[in-house]
Amino acid sequence: MKHSVFGIIELSRNNIPAEAHAMNNSITQDNQNDNQISKTIKRFFARFHVASALKTAGAYHKKGTPVTQIFQYLFLLIFSNRSMYMNLLSGRNTPAFAKDTVYRFMKSTQINWIRFTTILASRIIKDAVVPLNNADRENVLCIDDSMFERNRSKKVELLAKTYDHAKHAYKFGFRMLTLGWTDGSTFLPVNSILLSTDNKKNRVNEAVSLDKRTIGYKRRKLSMTKGTEAMLELLKAAKTTGIPAKYVLFDSWFSSPKSLHAVKNLGYEVIGMIKKTPKMFFRYNGEELSLIDIYKRNKKRRGRSKYLLSVDVEAIKDGKAVPARVVYVRNRNKRKEYLCLITTDTSLCEDEIIRLYGKRWDIEVFFKVCKSYLRLSKECHCLSFDAMTAHTAVVFTRYMMLSIENRESNDNRSLGELFLYFSDEMSDITWMQAFQMLLQMFRKLLEEHCDLVDEKIDELVDTFISTLPSLLQSQLIVA
Repeated sequence: MKHSVFGIIELSRNNIPAEAHAMNNSITQDNQNDNQISKTIKRFFARFHVASALKTAGAYHKKGTPVTQIFQYLFLLIFSNRSMYMNLLSGRNTPAFAKDTVYRFMKSTQINWIRFTTILASRIIKDAVVPLNNADRENVLCIDDSMFERNRSKKVELLAKTYDHAKHAYKFGFRMLTLGWTDGSTFLPVNSILLSTDNKKNRVNEAVSLDKRTIGYKRRKLSMTKGTEAMLELLKAAKTTGIPAKYVLFDSWFSSPKSLHAVKNLGYEVIGMIKKTPKMFFRYNGEELSLIDIYKRNKKRRGRSKYLLSVDVEAIKDGKAVPARVVYVRNRNKRKEYLCLITTDTSLCEDEIIRLYGKRWDIEVFFKVCKSYLRLSKECHCLSFDAMTAHTAVVFTRYMMLSIENRESNDNRSLGELFLYFSDEMSDITWMQAFQMLLQMFRKLLEEHCDLVDEKIDELVDTFISTLPSLLQSQLIVA
């Protein structure tokens, strides 16, 4: 009589003795988790000492499950294509700890996630990226924000009504202000803060009451400040860890004489796009003029030049002047209009200013990958502001691994292709783990019901494996 595959599995399951089930249960969950981690992910965690970065950021192992295991479980969730809830429901890839342990970890008010991602990015930059670059290559920091949507939520802590500049509409959520580092080839997120709003009328919910000495309180206070002020805190954190960068790039939303002075005082040079507004003035030839008036007073370059006009000005704030250079560039989308780039490094030529500012595009690619592949705003449904911040740090760590793997691999796969590769690899490892468990139960059955010595059992198992296709044999050996 012929049986279906599922029927054979069911018959085998009914004939397995209790000792085999006990042997199956005796396999520790830690070993299962270790087997499910690919070599690349293992190497990334060990090479850049993710565990010590967590400890430095305040994630201590006081009792119970080590925080590294919890963070590792959250890190791997995306590659299994299942949420924690579905893993627990199906019984696959279940951790050795309860789900409440994960929630307590994510809601911790003592972990400084800005410090964690900054330290990890600094290690990757100094150990794996900078040594391979030329000494004359300019490294830059990029600042930009992107929408972190929570449209279906009404009770999220510090939820705000925020304007989405990409879709030109108001939405519920946060502005994820992000600081990233790039050398023009590899982009690494350094740190970020989920900005609510400083306008109390636009905040749907307020922050919970916390001790003012905790990191959680400071994190919430920073989220209710203006973007230009929060930007300086992120830059200070990067400066503390010694991330090598000379320039800071940002778009017109962060450009103003006040921002130029603040970033310059931190020891960085600025290259940014600046608004053409009659309300912002710069000192030009002894007069306070707007960029529009300066453009009208000068003769423009003709032909197909990369830029139309270049002038030296001074950015004035509280009576102090910072020398700057403004480059007027033709807008490719609207030929009759122009864009304005400004830099505090007046030694740069116009072509170099335009080239360096082009590196800012890497942060736009970063936002796209995080939202399309790494489930930036879809994986976490927690109401706690600390949990959302922790989730953001986990997503940043995933991107760091993909970015460094993309740089050091020999092929030309994009970050999205690398993500799918890791997901497939994790699925293969999970299947091989199940196959190994079946082999172990098969050995147990032979020991219990057949009068065979260990050498004979090993010979039978080896004979069975040798009949498998070569691909399965190689994968079984790796697993």
